[in-house]
Amino acid sequence: MALGEHGPKNYDAVLDELQLEQSHDTRIFPESTDRKVEFTAGGSTNAWGTWAVVEDDTPTTPVKLSDRGESNMHISAIAVEDLSDKDMRYMFEIAFGGDKTIVARHRFVSGENKKLAAITFPRIRTRNVPAGEEIYYQMMCETAGATCEVSFRYHPHA
Repeated sequence: MALGEHGPKNYDAVLDELQLEQSHDTRIFPESTDRKVEFTAGGSTNAWGTWAVVEDDTPTTPVKLSDRGESNMHISAIAVEDLSDKDMRYMFEIAFGGDKTIVARHRFVSGENKKLAAITFPRIRTRNVPAGEEIYYQMMCETAGATCEVSFRYHPHA
């Protein structure tokens, strides 16, 4: 413990935190190439859909991203893998908990005519998602009911 500008500061803990953010074991969700996560936009154009749990398409009992968090976690990237409607603007938000604390927002235009790749991999640095908290998304698009397949990179954080 050292005396910092605003009182005592545990610099070792701060350095450990910074080291973890720079070097960690990245995990991927969904965990298999035969699974996908699909976001669905609201039922009206340019309107948010209802909040929904982030989960894969495992039959009968989908696997939730929040179930992968045996400790706190940070989402470090979200890959946009495919879209139902090309040449449209999409936006999504990721949140956790009953009060839907937003930890990530992303907007993108993708498609063929606009010459932007349909696959994007935005790098994100979310705040800490506490272990045991449900993880949600909501999405909007210029096309009502559009879908977007995504995958996540994340790492546990004690």
